[in-house]
Amino acid sequence: MKNKLNFLIKNSFNRKVKSKWFILANVILAIVLVCIINLDTIVKKFGGDFNEKNKIYVIDNVNGYETLKQGLKEEFKVSKSNKSKKELKKKLKQNEYIIILDESDNYMDATIVSNGYLDTLEYQYIFSAINNTKVTIAMQKSNIKPEVLNKIYSNVEIKREYLDKEKKSVDEMQTIIMTTVFPIIILPFFMLSIFLIQSIGSEINDEKTTKGMEIIISNVSYKVHFASKVIANNLFILLQGFLILLYGGIGVLVRSFVTTTSISSQISGVLKSFNLSDLLNQFGYIIPITLILLILSLIGYSILAGILASMTTNQEDFNHLQTPIIIISLIGYYLAIMAGVFKGSILIRVLSYFPFISAILSPSLLIIGQITILDVIISIVIMILTILLMVKYGLRIYKEGILNYTSKDLWKKMFKALKNWKKY
Repeated sequence: MKNKLNFLIKNSFNRKVKSKWFILANVILAIVLVCIINLDTIVKKFGGDFNEKNKIYVIDNVNGYETLKQGLKEEFKVSKSNKSKKELKKKLKQNEYIIILDESDNYMDATIVSNGYLDTLEYQYIFSAINNTKVTIAMQKSNIKPEVLNKIYSNVEIKREYLDKEKKSVDEMQTIIMTTVFPIIILPFFMLSIFLIQSIGSEINDEKTTKGMEIIISNVSYKVHFASKVIANNLFILLQGFLILLYGGIGVLVRSFVTTTSISSQISGVLKSFNLSDLLNQFGYIIPITLILLILSLIGYSILAGILASMTTNQEDFNHLQTPIIIISLIGYYLAIMAGVFKGSILIRVLSYFPFISAILSPSLLIIGQITILDVIISIVIMILTILLMVKYGLRIYKEGILNYTSKDLWKKMFKALKNWKKY
């Protein structure tokens, strides 16, 4: 029996991995991921530059150039020009601007010259810098000492004090991770779970359509056949998940060779204001728990998909039956992304125990501190019990359905199989 199970697993797995579609899809996926990670470098090669600063030429008639430059240098390449406005306008490019500072009764007036519209953020940045320059000139003309001016314009040192003694700066970092990094992680899981459901459904329906199911079931029990589908498809999905991580790693490696700005340096710039050891302690137990929930949910999805697929005879019927599963997955996905909005809600905590949804919702709530490690353990236990119940009662539906080729009254067939449970 074990040899037959291994044979079916190997056969099902190889059919997927060795297919031309799998190879082509992964080649395209690898290229796309590498290109996305190195998108800024690709844009540079075709004449663009994410880091290239727009140029600003300043005609200074009020002695405010240095102050204006200080306010603009982070976003623009600023230079003082001795040319006239007319001369500069003749050679002004699309990504270049002219700022003219003139004296007035209101201390200073300014004119901005550009070929077209300014980006809203750019305009606000320039507007703020010009106003700060005007204030500086006004203070200078009011005989305020330079030391006082330096103190006025120095950055405010902000100290954080939490009334809740358990709150730490790492909590803010967790919020950043929830709104940026975590959605990137749960999106592949969501896509892989949908792919897993489709994969099992299409494989079982294909065997029923070609009458291969009768040959298989005449040689092995329905339990062995069911187990082979679940194991083979989960191995395939785990392989696909690993390949996605591999493609991402290749993209990062390529980036380290083609650009001087590595992703690691960018990430370290964000993390340096936080206690890294505290952050690692927080996430040290979240990562393995999340992996356990994800794997259990994938197994649950595959079992449910196999049960439903056994009652159908074509992909169209299976698509109808799988709709509720996809809706549940979508609900879990969006709840995980918007978890911070439901802070303190009892409902969101209860939903974190719900099978399938818990895979992505529970880790999200754990990260932002809305549930505890005990709640996640409860989610794991409920998911395991759900899997056991689906195996116990689902196998009855599976045995009834795999050799049933009628496409009418699908739900009635399922309930009939459950009703006759004493026969199994």
